[in-house]
Amino acid sequence: MHGLKTRATTAGMDADPTKRFSNRVADYVKYRPDYPREILSLLRERIGLNNSWTIADIGSGTGISARMFLEYGNEVFAVEPNADMRAAAEQSLGNEPRFYSTDGSAEQTSLAEGSIDLIVAAQAFHWFDLEKCKPELIRILKPGGRCALIWNERKTHGSPFLEAYDALLRKYSAEYMAVRHQRIEAGQFDSFFAPYGFERACFANQQLLDRESLIGRCLSSSYAPAPGDTNHAPLLEELREIFDREQTGGRVAFEYETEVYLGRLGR
Repeated sequence: MHGLKTRATTAGMDADPTKRFSNRVADYVKYRPDYPREILSLLRERIGLNNSWTIADIGSGTGISARMFLEYGNEVFAVEPNADMRAAAEQSLGNEPRFYSTDGSAEQTSLAEGSIDLIVAAQAFHWFDLEKCKPELIRILKPGGRCALIWNERKTHGSPFLEAYDALLRKYSAEYMAVRHQRIEAGQFDSFFAPYGFERACFANQQLLDRESLIGRCLSSSYAPAPGDTNHAPLLEELREIFDREQTGGRVAFEYETEVYLGRLGR
């Protein structure tokens, strides 16, 4: 798997990225966007997804993506290394008979060999150690199994609000540009999905947020300055100003392009 790079690190970022969201779980649960259900249609059309398939949701977080597949009727093994996020998913989805919560990571899932029809990584792939995870993901897939990498990618241009919000993060977060997943080079997708290749699809997605929800959505991001950081209060003050200036009917539009990278994994 020559050419794949491991996750990037920058000064000030946690040595263990699996712990980055521990103090943000409540905001993550309340304010992170869902995924467009057109993704299910794409998977049905391209790879024959049906509700008998077993899904491994790697880096499953608080269970947002797992819920989508549970609603479709799939059995979902949610693999998450962060105990706080895993607990939130278990609280939300624990009564679902097809939901299984697993303490594991992309590099060590603890799932049975050849047990999975489809691997999903939603808002998570950029945290994986790519050199180590691909052999593990291949191990748990059934022959011919597929992998879907999904992101809700917030737009940074297209409206005065989106542009002001992006400028705000650049101003107050030293980690912002290091964490954004576009830092994954295009060639890494080629290497990850080699030798079979992949296809990319995009869907429009949106959240309409009031002032409280906008603040919560901001603070759910791992790169947003947390309470105690010298940039926390100034960021919130300026964020409120942006909301007051740009809101329409008491809401601002958080617009996303939901990206899906879909393919087979092979050695």
